[in-house]
Amino acid sequence: MWAGRALLFLWIAGCVTGTIGGPVRAGALVDGSYEGEYKSFPNSARVRVKVARGRIADVLILSHFASGIGHRADDVIPGRIVAEQCTAVDAVTGATNSSRVIMNAVEVALKDARR
Repeated sequence: MWAGRALLFLWIAGCVTGTIGGPVRAGALVDGSYEGEYKSFPNSARVRVKVARGRIADVLILSHFASGIGHRADDVIPGRIVAEQCTAVDAVTGATNSSRVIMNAVEVALKDARR
C-alpha cells in the first residue's frame, strides 16, 4: 500500500515544473518574431513571441497540451508576460504547471532574441 502512495507522490511531484526565466531588460531583445517550445510531463506548449522596440510586444500560444483546468492559463499568462516584461510571472491558480510550461516556452523563444 505504501509503495502505491509513494509512486503517486513521485508522479505528482514530477509534474511541478520550475521556471527558467525572469525579467527582460528593456532594449535587450532584437525585434522580430520568435518561436519556442517547452515540455514537462504531462504538459507542453509552443508559442510565438513578437518583439518590438526591444521589448516583448505579444505572446501567442500556438499549441498547448494540458489536462483538466490547465487551459485557464492560456488567456492569462501571455498578458502577464507582456505587461510585466518578465518570463517568470505569477501562475494561474489550479494551472501552475501549465502556466510554467507557457512561461518556459516564451523563455526558450527569447533565447534567439537576446542581444
